[in-house]
Amino acid sequence: MEKKRLGIFGGTFDPPHVGHLILAAEARDQLDLDCTIWVLTPDPPHKRGQDISSLEHRRAMVEMAIEDDGAFSLSHVDIDRPGPHYAVDTIKILKQQYPDQALIYLMGGDSLQDLPQWYHVQEFLSFLDGIGVMRRPGDDIDLSELFEQLPQLREKLNFVTAPLLEISAQQVRRRAGENRAYRYYVLPKIYEYIRKNQIYQS
Repeated sequence: MEKKRLGIFGGTFDPPHVGHLILAAEARDQLDLDCTIWVLTPDPPHKRGQDISSLEHRRAMVEMAIEDDGAFSLSHVDIDRPGPHYAVDTIKILKQQYPDQALIYLMGGDSLQDLPQWYHVQEFLSFLDGIGVMRRPGDDIDLSELFEQLPQLREKLNFVTAPLLEISAQQVRRRAGENRAYRYYVLPKIYEYIRKNQIYQS
């Protein structure tokens, strides 16, 4: 019997926007995923010292973003344990939680370029059955150098093509803080939640 394919989509999601949803849906379609878990990272090591919205608000927004799609769910793997939250530890726990499923980690092209510098990257890769990289048009990734540094990456790497969406969470935060238009960058219920709670008002 073939293993079910589980997508793992991690991030701070501050806030989750329509770009996240489109990319997650494209990855599910193109990588033949049975379901995708969203892993909300409360304490990302690479964002230490940056202002990040409260876990309570980010968790509420992710739940709103995915509640209408039965193939998406929110994992508590990082929410329920103390930080810092390194991807290798997250995947190790998920491997124990889903021993009979193929784990496919989803990331952006910028993360792929930085992958050799990730904490315990060899161990991280050993836990995965695949990596789905969501590339932006025009990004320049030197795969030969990556494969030289991480040989086991070659057989696990898949690229996901998606519509060009120049939307970022940072952009949404900035626009909200400056009272500029961002209504259609996020789902309507998330837009109302951000306004009601004044999350990004400085």
